[in-house]
Amino acid sequence: MLPRLALQNAQRIHGEPVHAVEAGNLEKAFGAVQALRRVTLEVPAGESLVIFGPNGAGKTTLIKILATLMRPSSGRLRLFGRDPQRDDDLRRLIGVVSHHSYLYGGLTAAENLLFAARMYGLPDAAGRAGELIETVGLGARRYDLVRTFSRGMLQRLTIARALVHNPPLLLLDEPYTGLDRQAAGLFTDLLADLRGERTIVLTTHSIEQGLALADRIVILVDGAVAYESRDGLEDQHAVGQLYAEFVRSSAWVH
Repeated sequence: MLPRLALQNAQRIHGEPVHAVEAGNLEKAFGAVQALRRVTLEVPAGESLVIFGPNGAGKTTLIKILATLMRPSSGRLRLFGRDPQRDDDLRRLIGVVSHHSYLYGGLTAAENLLFAARMYGLPDAAGRAGELIETVGLGARRYDLVRTFSRGMLQRLTIARALVHNPPLLLLDEPYTGLDRQAAGLFTDLLADLRGERTIVLTTHSIEQGLALADRIVILVDGAVAYESRDGLEDQHAVGQLYAEFVRSSAWVH
């Protein structure tokens, strides 16, 4: 597990606080399809940023670029002040939950987490794996093959895998997908405990779940930032109406 001192150092340059994410005019095109359009974001270390957007808004593309799993067509990206295209070690500072689980169906839950923990060189890999299995409520299934898991159980194990190396930056793409109400509540509580200590960038369709964790919100529509604010987040109804208006306006344009 990344020690607290290492977490603090990862979020500072020369002792000064640093932005975990600095993205300037990011663009991504897939042929004629423009997935991202001049996206500019700054996420201070320790902030929880929630990105709302409909299907096709570019949320997954943005998370993949921030996770260094995809390169932008143009624009500038820095993570903790460092260039991800020149610094492969940055991936050790990132935990990702995406539409790909990165789990092995032929291994048990415990073996999957143990493999991930050893890959990151954790000194007590078995202890960390066991701790996280309990944290996500899968202790009773630790020795079952992952291919026998339900969608919700797979998502919980995916979340545990993303947290195994205790990364200072969590990038979560629709992490509530497949979770029932109880599991979703458990996950929200887990992230709430990490707020402030970790930088969190989370995408979701759910206004209720997103606002429960947000220090700031962004609404992404048609690959561009349509709205950004840290004010008024306690009014779920107002934010929901605002989101609906942006999505509706986009639909009329098309």
